[in-house]
Amino acid sequence: MAPPLIQLKDIRLTFGGTPLLSGVELNVAPSERVCLIGRNGSGKSTLLKIAAGIVEADGGTRFVQPGSTVRYLPQEPDFGEHKTTLAYVEAGLAPGDDPYQARYLVEQLGLTGNENPANVSGGEARRAALARVLAPSPDILLLDEPTNHLDLSTIEWLEKELDSRRSALVIISHDRRFLTNLSRSTAWLDRGKIKQIDRGFASFESWRDEVLAEEERDQHKLDRKIVDEEHWLRHGVSGRRKRNVKRLGNLHALRDQRRNYRGTAGTASLAASEAEQSGKLVIEAKGITKAFGDRIIVDNFSTRIQRGDRLGIIGPNGAGKTTLVNLLTGGAQPDSGTVRLGANLETATLDQHRESLDPKSTLAEALTGGRGDQIMVGGKPKHVVGYMKDFLFAQEQRGTPVEVLSGGERGRLMLARALAKPSNLLVLDEPTNDLDLETLDVLEDMLGDYEGTVILISHDRDFLDRIVTSVIAPEGNGKWTEYAGGYSDMLTQRGADLKRDTAKAQAPVEKKEERAAAPASASRRKLSFNEKHALETLPKRMEALQADIAKLQRVLDDPNLYTKDRRKFDDTSAAIAKAHDELSTAEERWLELEMLREEIEQA
Repeated sequence: MAPPLIQLKDIRLTFGGTPLLSGVELNVAPSERVCLIGRNGSGKSTLLKIAAGIVEADGGTRFVQPGSTVRYLPQEPDFGEHKTTLAYVEAGLAPGDDPYQARYLVEQLGLTGNENPANVSGGEARRAALARVLAPSPDILLLDEPTNHLDLSTIEWLEKELDSRRSALVIISHDRRFLTNLSRSTAWLDRGKIKQIDRGFASFESWRDEVLAEEERDQHKLDRKIVDEEHWLRHGVSGRRKRNVKRLGNLHALRDQRRNYRGTAGTASLAASEAEQSGKLVIEAKGITKAFGDRIIVDNFSTRIQRGDRLGIIGPNGAGKTTLVNLLTGGAQPDSGTVRLGANLETATLDQHRESLDPKSTLAEALTGGRGDQIMVGGKPKHVVGYMKDFLFAQEQRGTPVEVLSGGERGRLMLARALAKPSNLLVLDEPTNDLDLETLDVLEDMLGDYEGTVILISHDRDFLDRIVTSVIAPEGNGKWTEYAGGYSDMLTQRGADLKRDTAKAQAPVEKKEERAAAPASASRRKLSFNEKHALETLPKRMEALQADIAKLQRVLDDPNLYTKDRRKFDDTSAAIAKAHDELSTAEERWLELEMLREEIEQA
């Protein structure tokens, strides 16, 4: 076995109270691909900074193989005094590195290299930072949320680029599909310690659930043992003093073990405040067009959105996704065409730009608007601390400035503000950014139960597949096309990925069979919104088809029909054959989904 390129041993770090890291061990071998998983606030980013040599731990050792190069991608890059993005990327090269790689990667990532770092968007900053860490072809890449602010085509390009390299990878990401496609081992940072398995992210959630279930059983046994020992203390003390002292000491040790146990963090309690039901028609757009100068953003687009629809909007950064949403929701007027909004619409919006949060305000002030201790949730007052706890904020954090919150905490704060407003139309712009996997699960469940309509802008392929009923994708020159189903369904119908502005990476990438065979969602399986909807509606559809077949059969039962009306006989025969085919397809699909539902419930 090859010696590790990087080794962290007995890493300990405490900020004030409970230790953040307590005896953490992590080894990364050459070409190994590790996904680092953990709840928001568990210390993942801090551990990655310790591995990069940026943060010094309170205790433990860090070893890097002599001669190995390490590059670290932070969540928020610091451009320093660099005048252009290319200068920033080139500054990451070591003596002897090929400067052509810096220029090549800048162009591959859709930048010119002349951008002023002071004026770049979040997506451009992320792409410049990626070019900086990739250009030296390091032995070890430490990547903290590499897909944040990237569009889908760039995420897929990055996957292929990383897959073609021999660098060892340690990746923190909320993007399930990205982790599934790249990782080969999983390090789970939980309550200050790391548990590791030699399997990729596809196996993580089922393994995690097994570990937590076993831990719960052990705690139950410990509680029972304490009860038994306390019963002995009250009723079974004998005259043998030495034996009694030993058992009493054991009881104290058991109580200490129980008292010092760190339970798992709870799950967020996400619930949208729902307004009265909207009309059946939510939005109808006919031939809408919008241009800014000579650039056409939307060209002759039409759609019809019904109550309960889940609409996903995807596309490269700058394609006009936000403009399209504004046109559909009445936030902007089209140059031509019409948009009709349905009756009784109440809209709540989650904006991806967290700059709308005042960094100097406290967490409580950001929720209440600086007005007392109450927040209006669904039109009713609720104490801000109780609402904070629903979104996994501790009571002690009510006075915490927004500027010191982590990316995941700011993401939960934005969700809390958006979901407090009564709505029957949710407009969510990149809601998954920085959220941990457990909160993503709760958000998916909430959207599945939401009775209103959802318009979702997202670059998270797995999230789109689980949530949306149709996808709108750009085709270029202002043309947008709506596809039924999720992101994977859209790719099947299009027969091609979304276009990139830059040339494809030159290095060919072979997809490994096991990755190609991996399911679209290899994490813990859940019924998607489409599957739940099909389970509920297919029985009614089958009943209607059976009634149609019986009606058509009564027509064919006339023995003289063929001679009296040959055309009616042929039409009825064709109709009953079609109905039988549709019924067979519906029955097979319902049976498949029902078996899947039972498997999930029994898992």
